[in-house]
Amino acid sequence: MGVQCSSLVPCCVNSQVKTSDLEVLNDESEDRNEANNGPVFREFTLGQLNNATSGFNIENIVSEHGEKAPNVVYKGKMENQTRIVVKRFNKSAWPDARQFLEEARSVGQLHNERLANLLGCCCEGDERLLVAEYMPNETLAKHLFHWDAHPMKWAMRLRVVLHLAEALEYCTSNGRTLYHDLNAYRVLFDEDGNPRLSSFGLMKNSRDGKSYSTNLAFTPPEYLRTGRVTPESVIYSFGTLLLDLLSGKHIPPSHALDLIRDRNLQMLTDSCLEGQFSDDDGTELVRLASRCLQYEPRERPNTKSLVAALAPLQKETEVPSHSLMGIQHSATIVASLTPLGDACSRKDLTAIHEVLESIGYKDDEGVELSFQMWTDQMQDSITSKQKGDAAFRHKDFKLAIECYTQFIDVGTMVSPTVHARRSLCYLINNQPQEAMNDAMQAQVISPLWHIASYLQSVSLAGLGMANESQVALSEGTTLEVKRNAHMGKK
Repeated sequence: MGVQCSSLVPCCVNSQVKTSDLEVLNDESEDRNEANNGPVFREFTLGQLNNATSGFNIENIVSEHGEKAPNVVYKGKMENQTRIVVKRFNKSAWPDARQFLEEARSVGQLHNERLANLLGCCCEGDERLLVAEYMPNETLAKHLFHWDAHPMKWAMRLRVVLHLAEALEYCTSNGRTLYHDLNAYRVLFDEDGNPRLSSFGLMKNSRDGKSYSTNLAFTPPEYLRTGRVTPESVIYSFGTLLLDLLSGKHIPPSHALDLIRDRNLQMLTDSCLEGQFSDDDGTELVRLASRCLQYEPRERPNTKSLVAALAPLQKETEVPSHSLMGIQHSATIVASLTPLGDACSRKDLTAIHEVLESIGYKDDEGVELSFQMWTDQMQDSITSKQKGDAAFRHKDFKLAIECYTQFIDVGTMVSPTVHARRSLCYLINNQPQEAMNDAMQAQVISPLWHIASYLQSVSLAGLGMANESQVALSEGTTLEVKRNAHMGKK
């Protein structure tokens, strides 16, 4: 089940591995993954993940049970602005570094649009961490059991179970037949509102640990007898998810089967779904759930049968998932742009300069100290800012940088607008690193987020880090960042 990883083992056994060695190892991994058309599976340093999660800050925990979970999951952001989730295992979970890495790399070879794919791992000292794609739109448990605006539609519930079946079938066909503790918290929704199966469940929580953390009432009967997970156990757990989606509640399988035997389907189905599906469709899904929940494992269907049974039941297939979910989608927000959004969408630095000049400092209101608080030091600082404004207005960008720097260095006042203006000046003067630093500062301390995000993305392109990626602005505009389109424009 594992794959050979002798080239990577030293960095797990010896936490003092050199950075240059780590880069070589990641390059080798990148070559192998590119050959498979998958995301690059790489080894992260503990320092990188510590920075990405703000020191594994409690505010970044996204685990079902928060910091009380034995293995805690954090959201984070890498230096290149890639959003990630990090699963930090209990320090005693995987004492054998070689075994952990074999398992992680085996899972990392999988790549599919139905999975929240594994991006890499970290293995330093007694730390064991997994890194996966970030899914921004919550879990199935949230949308099914704790919804705010409206319950999940029948068509979306059918789509969820089909996508999950396809995810399991993909994993099975690629040699990963086991999924540990499949439940509604393992199903995540991406930026398009499409359901994905968390890749974390493809690895056990520990080398010899339990594969199920849920209530025993939802655990496959054979696991209770033997303590072992089989491919048929995964199908049983899939059946419990079918019940969740039918009922909108987490009903113990034994109780659900009693209702099914008594033909009391009205008690089983979610009252919020009234009028959304036919009796035939409901009966078919109940029949499939019953098959998945058979006591004898050999009587349960396989993943291929699940896909075949669920595909014909799909409804509203032409409607995108984000519409069915009622999730705001970046592609639908483009409607009416402000002048700043329009300037960004046209990638026009000259127009951005004009907008920054015209809006003045209204976005600085309420930020730190008022300009009316006078001291000699503040007067000098304000004079520097005013000289910078004059230079900015007359497009003397080098002088503007000098004056704005004097203002910022004094440190008596904080002005995100000054940071945004100096960032643009740096860009026009072909200093992308400095531009990025200012753009990040402006984004942190101000609602002037639109321009800060854009300037940051252009700066990354200037540094060769954006790789012509698409950058979504808060205006909803999606830009293709190309360095040559920006750097020489004045």
